[in-house]
Order: sequence, then structure tokens, then C-alpha cells
Amino acid sequence: MKSIIVGTDFSEGSYAALELAIDVANRMQCGILLVWVRREKLLFTGEQLETMTNLAKDKLSVLCEKYRPAMKHGTLECRIVSGKVSSAIAELAKKELSPMIIIGTNGASGYEKYVIGSQAARIVQDSPCPVLTMRQGFDFHKQLERIVVPLRVNANSRQKVPPAATMARIFGSEVYLLGLLDLKEEESALRTYIGQSIDYLEKEHIPYRFEIRPYSTYSDTVLKYADEVKADLVIINTEQDRVISQLFLGTNAQQIVHKSQIPVLCIHPADYINVAARV
Repeated sequence: MKSIIVGTDFSEGSYAALELAIDVANRMQCGILLVWVRREKLLFTGEQLETMTNLAKDKLSVLCEKYRPAMKHGTLECRIVSGKVSSAIAELAKKELSPMIIIGTNGASGYEKYVIGSQAARIVQDSPCPVLTMRQGFDFHKQLERIVVPLRVNANSRQKVPPAATMARIFGSEVYLLGLLDLKEEESALRTYIGQSIDYLEKEHIPYRFEIRPYSTYSDTVLKYADEVKADLVIINTEQDRVISQLFLGTNAQQIVHKSQIPVLCIHPADYINVAARV
């Protein structure tokens, strides 16, 4: 049985991500692999690293003992890996053929918000599978009732719809298609994309709604709409995030990961697979 990977740094945000991951894993009928990354920085002595590692082992053991009884199908296991956080987690996900990575981000502000957001963006960038990011403070105990899927006139945009349908099926959600109109002359093509997405959702018997809005700032328009409809999840693709050159301005996907107060599921266009296909 394959496992969802949950990265932890023993912050409140990562604990919240673990609890959300348990809900997702129970619905997907898979296990969880809880991971702490040992970063061997030069400013730490060997003795200090060993102390940190032993402390991490103890914390992981406590977490596994606490949360393992909540698992309904798979099991909850813990592991320590070494290296750069994003690449180490991505390599493990690739090795384990994980269906998803779930990470938490703290409710930071100002400069700290962008540092935390950039770390999450690096994990999204390197990951071989979908990544679900969740900000500390989100009430995941409620049903994920509404999933927002932004659509643009873009060759990869519609590829978010099948994963959205899978998540909607798992959680019993309704999909909200948001057509984002950049140029008036693209409206006909955008309506075609939306129509094709609706056809897919109807074939899969997934309830949906749709709306078209003009936009100037992608992330602000998407997140404002998500707030208006009281969405519980936003699904985006990361078509520009394989090469990140600006850590603080970033791409549309980075901005949404930085700013979103609700969970964000990031899909690489190259993946194009149903998020349940690896389970």
C-alpha cells in the first residue's frame, strides 16, 4: 500500500497538515509516511546534529503513537532523511510512488511569510506528485464542500479538472469552475474550455458551478473568488514553477501558495494523472 508523504518541522502548521493528511489518507485508503529532513549545515557540529536527530526521533515516535490509531486503512510510519528539504522530500516521494505530499505552512506575515511560502514553493517545484499545502489555522474538520478550479485559455489549464473530480468524489464536494478572462477576444475560447470541463464533470457525475471573471492579477482574483464562495480547496497547476527565478515575486502558483488561507492542491502539468491513480 502506498503512502501520502507528510513533511514535518514540528511546528503547529505541520501538525495541522498531519491531521488533514489522516483524513485524506482514510478517504483514499492509503497510509502516511511522516518525514523529518535532517539538514547538515556547516554551522552545526557533529554532536549538535546528533542531538537534533535524537530529539527528532523522539518527537516522531510520539506523533506516530498519538495519531496511528486514527488510521482506518493504512498505517502511519515515520522516517528521517538527510539533505535539502525540497529535494529530499521529492526524492522520497518518487521512490515510494506516493500519491500526494502534504505540507503545512505557518500563519506568518511580512518577510517571514515569503520565506515560508518560498520553501513550500520549492517543494511544489521539485515534487513528482501533487502537493497539498495547508496554512495553520484552517478548520479542516469541516467537510471540504467547495473546490475552486481556475481556468484560462491555456493548453494545460483544463488538466486540473480530472484531479478536481477525483478530490470531489473522495470528499463529496462541488467543483467551482472559475473562467479567468484576460483579453475580450479570448472569451469564445474560454467558454469552449469551460464547456469541455463541464462535459467531463457531468460524465463523472460531479456537481459543479461556473463563472467567468476578467482579471488583472491572477492570484488576487482567484483567492477573492474562493473567499466569496467560501471554498475549502483551490486546485492550481504549476506550469511555470519548474524553474523559479524570483523567490519573492514568483509565479502565479507561488503567489497563491504564499497568500491562500485555505488548502491549495498543486498539480504539475507533466503529471496529468488522477491523484488516486498511484494508490
